[in-house]
Amino acid sequence: MVQSSDSIQGFQALAGGQQAVQTTNYTTMPEPSFIHLRLHSEYSIVDGIVRIGDAVKRAKADGMPALALTDLNNLFGMVKFYQASRKQGVKPIVGCDVWLTNETNRDQPFRLLLLCQSHQGYLRLCELITRAFRINQYRGRAEVDKAWLAEDSQGLIALSGAHLGDLGQALLADNADRAEELARQWQAIFPGRYYVELQRGGHPQAEVQVQRAVALASKLQLPPVATHPVQFLDPDDFKAHEARVCIAEGYILSDQRRPKLFTEEQYFKSQQQMAELFADLPEALSNSVEIAKRCNLTVQLGKNYLPQYPTPEGVTLDQHLCDVAIEGLEQRMKLLFPDPARCEEQRATYLDRLKLETDTIVEMGFPGYFLIVADFINWAKNNGVPVGPGRGSGAGSLVAYSLGITDLDPLRYALLFERFLNPERVSMPDFDIDFCQDNRWRVIEYVREKYGADAVSQIATFGTLAAKAVVRDVGRVLDLPYNFCDQISKLIPAAPGKQYSLAEALEMEPQLKERLDSEEEVRDLFELARKLEGLTRNVGMHA
Repeated sequence: MVQSSDSIQGFQALAGGQQAVQTTNYTTMPEPSFIHLRLHSEYSIVDGIVRIGDAVKRAKADGMPALALTDLNNLFGMVKFYQASRKQGVKPIVGCDVWLTNETNRDQPFRLLLLCQSHQGYLRLCELITRAFRINQYRGRAEVDKAWLAEDSQGLIALSGAHLGDLGQALLADNADRAEELARQWQAIFPGRYYVELQRGGHPQAEVQVQRAVALASKLQLPPVATHPVQFLDPDDFKAHEARVCIAEGYILSDQRRPKLFTEEQYFKSQQQMAELFADLPEALSNSVEIAKRCNLTVQLGKNYLPQYPTPEGVTLDQHLCDVAIEGLEQRMKLLFPDPARCEEQRATYLDRLKLETDTIVEMGFPGYFLIVADFINWAKNNGVPVGPGRGSGAGSLVAYSLGITDLDPLRYALLFERFLNPERVSMPDFDIDFCQDNRWRVIEYVREKYGADAVSQIATFGTLAAKAVVRDVGRVLDLPYNFCDQISKLIPAAPGKQYSLAEALEMEPQLKERLDSEEEVRDLFELARKLEGLTRNVGMHA
């Protein structure tokens, strides 16, 4: 087994974060024989149906002190996984199953598994995925270029990708020279951090690839590691997983011509099952544990990081907020109270409220947020982009009114600033801003130009397979008539702002229960729909 100096931290390296989380004392746990390092959750979007909480509980129940989440080409589930793992006393290993550009045939990309060995590696992985999505997409697939990894691979551990990696493909083609060349290249890019990945997941020619990979690893003194590609939790989830893949790719289950890339073996196998599967290669099993010990990522959650707003030379950000707020308030008061005497009479009241708010904003560390929001809102107003007067609790801020963020005087309507920002309940301020939909893009472009494209992003949204949607989607992949699925979907109750589950719908709608009991097609539909209900269906972009 390949040893590493950083493995001495073992499974106790669960430092950090701002949140106090009860964790298991790993010193009392027996040494595991295997750790899952390859798992696609529902956040892989196209091919995983594992719910993160269920996976973590399964790992804990099997005595695994660690577990990796390696979704396909994204880190969407990372925070949820990190929190769930720490809460259960399981060490979270964060990684990604990335697409790797195949320069000779872009239609057949390779795969590479990257695991974060440290926080530096996590940041590097974020950079790689972002770069892939921004500048290297092919047929809608974001790909990592091998040259980028050669530039900097610090903090990352690489697994070869088994039969889907470039090394595995060369081995399957029985091209020993090319396989050795690739292995040496990867070894140079990830010195001491590159593992030859072995899988027995039921795929055709899997054993051929394993035997050739073991021989190559032995020849080049590269460490082998056993992994198992987990796509679903239990063996009887295979059909539901295939339905999920069909929903994502537009196929129907009965189509004999559709690509069948997964096997019934890709469930969450126990340590005992993996030990039996790789009984002839104990070193590959123990290396999965070794890698888990080497990966020690700590992520600080609950702390907000804001870009630096440019201020005049010699003026701090806090002071600048106070200065522009007072200046803006003076302008507002001239409009609110045209009579100088009346204006002077009200001045102390407004200044006291302004000081209270600015003191709170400075104390909570949000002056930059207010200044940045005010900057792009005032740019919009001055450049022909209609902007709403302000909604929600933000309208209770006199600072926001003074900076031009809102157009409502909170004192006139007795609006409370504390509903928006309160030191006793620390949370990020959130202004609800309405821009003209036809010109919103101009505001976004202004922000990109001023603060830099690398500092601006939009929020991802996740659509889910809610009850009505999952019935329609599953009905389609089962090739059931549209009218039939439509009838069943319409029997599921609906209410404004409320989505009822399938279980709730059966209790509320007697006709639905009656059809479930009497019609086999409805039972088949519900059997699959229940397993997929609530899973992440797609990724969108928030307005």
